[in-house]
Amino acid sequence: MFYELAAPTWGPEEVDAAKAVIDSTFTTMGAQVKAFEQEFAAYHGVRHGIMVNSGSSANLVAVAAFCFRQDRPLQRGDEVIVPVISWATTYHPLQQYGLKLRFVDVDLQTLNIDTAQLERALTPGTRAIVAVSILGNPAALDTIRAFADAHGLMLLEDNCESMDAELNGRKAGTFGHLNTFSFFFSHHISTMEGGMILTDDDELAHLCRSLRAHGWTRDLPPDSPVFSRTGSDFFEAYRFILPGYNVRPLEIEAAIGREQLKKLPGFTAGRRRNLTLFQDLFAGDERFIIQKENGKSSAFSFTIILNPAARLDRNRVFGALKDADIGYRIITGGNFLRHDVLRFYDYEVVGGAVPNADIAHDHGFFVGNHPFDLSPQITRLREVLDAVCR
Repeated sequence: MFYELAAPTWGPEEVDAAKAVIDSTFTTMGAQVKAFEQEFAAYHGVRHGIMVNSGSSANLVAVAAFCFRQDRPLQRGDEVIVPVISWATTYHPLQQYGLKLRFVDVDLQTLNIDTAQLERALTPGTRAIVAVSILGNPAALDTIRAFADAHGLMLLEDNCESMDAELNGRKAGTFGHLNTFSFFFSHHISTMEGGMILTDDDELAHLCRSLRAHGWTRDLPPDSPVFSRTGSDFFEAYRFILPGYNVRPLEIEAAIGREQLKKLPGFTAGRRRNLTLFQDLFAGDERFIIQKENGKSSAFSFTIILNPAARLDRNRVFGALKDADIGYRIITGGNFLRHDVLRFYDYEVVGGAVPNADIAHDHGFFVGNHPFDLSPQITRLREVLDAVCR
């Protein structure tokens, strides 16, 4: 395809790292995972990294950890404020732990949660908030964290789409009590599958380590704040303290991740060069609403919303993109309220409607971005859209 949605970023370094793990014959979670956790946490200036098998699992374990903390754990029926545009597994763990979601509309320009509605979303039953930075563009993470602190809320920052983004010189994925990342094929770095949880909180980190591996104590130090050891090492090796999962990563994934992490600054610089071209080509054209950058985006992709005032035919646009061999897809998961799965949820919509999310859902799409020069592709995209939208 002339302009792909996703592209591989591996070089010989990743292949060699994978082969070295295979040659070692030690493939389950071990030294490579531990090293990658430490390196990824250090890159973000955070104390604890817990690697899991996907970003979705990272969200699941993070929500579970909030439910098992000693001080004011989340409980069934508690309310959580969430943006209405995100990926499905931002929301599913909240539903699976019996929490009630309060959906807030997005800002049409940034596509992130409209922070002007946070006070309206708050009720006496609100216990947590989820911050999501959409497709590389930082949400108002400082504002959201201040709101959470002011009201005693736990903050989960789902940063699966925005690795290496920054706000006021601080990395996205460091503002929450727990912060999650994804290493899926199409994301900023890829370990095939994989995810990470970052936190500065010792208790939450130890809960996450136990929950990721059967709920046992084996991966926790003797002075862990989440359990007290018995006198039997024989029993401790298989002692279960939480209703956990098996969402452990593989050594091969971590070894690849360590090589990818070395390249991340260069990847982000390449993505941002493409972003600059995209912004220059589309700036000022009122037919198209492009994502307004907040802070420093890591430019996962390029979103385009056909301005409803221009009365453009999106299906006709899609036909032109297809003819030009340009890939496109819905913005993240679109308006989550429009999905069938909502019949299983306990939820409310703050304000009763989400008009901006509906516009993004009905008039928007995104095209890919990659960590290498896309000047021909982005220029052709502009030409195709200009022609079909006249």
